[in-house]
Amino acid sequence: MEEAARFIENLDEKTRDKVIYNIQKARFSNDKELFRKLKDEIWEFRTLFNKTHYRLFAFWDKTGKTETVVIATHGLVKKTDKTPGSELEKAEKIRQLYFKRNKQ
Repeated sequence: MEEAARFIENLDEKTRDKVIYNIQKARFSNDKELFRKLKDEIWEFRTLFNKTHYRLFAFWDKTGKTETVVIATHGLVKKTDKTPGSELEKAEKIRQLYFKRNKQ
């Protein structure tokens, strides 16, 4: 989604490359260090680079007949591994809005 794309675009080049690399790697492996479930329908892409945690919140869209898509909602940079509850709520609101818009 737009906010996730802006988050990635605003990272410096080396960090952006590492985040994108980890997203691509998560497509082909079941590594909880790269992609893990946080709560209910919300997941996160995880990157640790230069002692900083980069997170992209995401959810699954399984409504397609042939493919399942993972949608990234937004991202954040944090100094610890703890995820703020407000960010989980934000991701859930974006997920609900996405499905409401795509239901039409």
